[in-house]
Amino acid sequence: MLRIENLNIHYDGIHALRGLSIEVPENKIVTLIGANGAGKSSTLRSIMGLVKKTDGMIQYKGEDLSKHKTKDIVGKGIVLVPEGRRVFPDLTVEENLFLGAYIRTNKNEVQKDLEWVYELFPRLKERLWQKAGTMSGGEQQMLAVGRGLMSRPKVLMMDEPSLGLAPLLVKEIFNIIKEIHRQGVTILLIEQNAKAALEIADHGYVLETGAIVLEGKGRELLNNDEVKKAYLGEMK
Repeated sequence: MLRIENLNIHYDGIHALRGLSIEVPENKIVTLIGANGAGKSSTLRSIMGLVKKTDGMIQYKGEDLSKHKTKDIVGKGIVLVPEGRRVFPDLTVEENLFLGAYIRTNKNEVQKDLEWVYELFPRLKERLWQKAGTMSGGEQQMLAVGRGLMSRPKVLMMDEPSLGLAPLLVKEIFNIIKEIHRQGVTILLIEQNAKAALEIADHGYVLETGAIVLEGKGRELLNNDEVKKAYLGEMK
């Protein structure tokens, strides 16, 4: 469905990605794990056309994405929920959600998806007139995910959705990710919480200094000694 081959990115004098190759099959959860600065966010930003590649290929359903603008990539069904939530603080919950559907024209379908988001996140429905900037971190993360879903993505890319959240909220967010996937959305997930990500992933990649150093099924990586030592805080 989504395929990256030999992707290289340079910016600000940094070789951020070094020949990265990954595949995201349809209806699967794929995760990228790695330390800060490994190139995880650069990967997602390059897919969205927010960072220009130096070399390599980014394909979606066989089509070269690098020829398209970001809004057209969203129109094809690829959506990024960015790190740090990036909600519009002075707009209400409902206004933020409707902005997620800005490229859609069928109002009836948009309304149906609004109800779908409220089913996934009942807390958002309770606060639809609340300004986003006054919400807790966990609520803002739910809003950011909900806003992404309002574009009806085929591939939902999420950058550190659990960052800064309390353990109970982390569990809730990951349960919601599984439910979104169960309803037919392909997921590409970036996480520093390697254990939580690998537990739900069909396939995982380990990224270090811009290059893939390990890959495999999520459960296999979870039990890999190198991964345990480097990312799970466990010694051999």
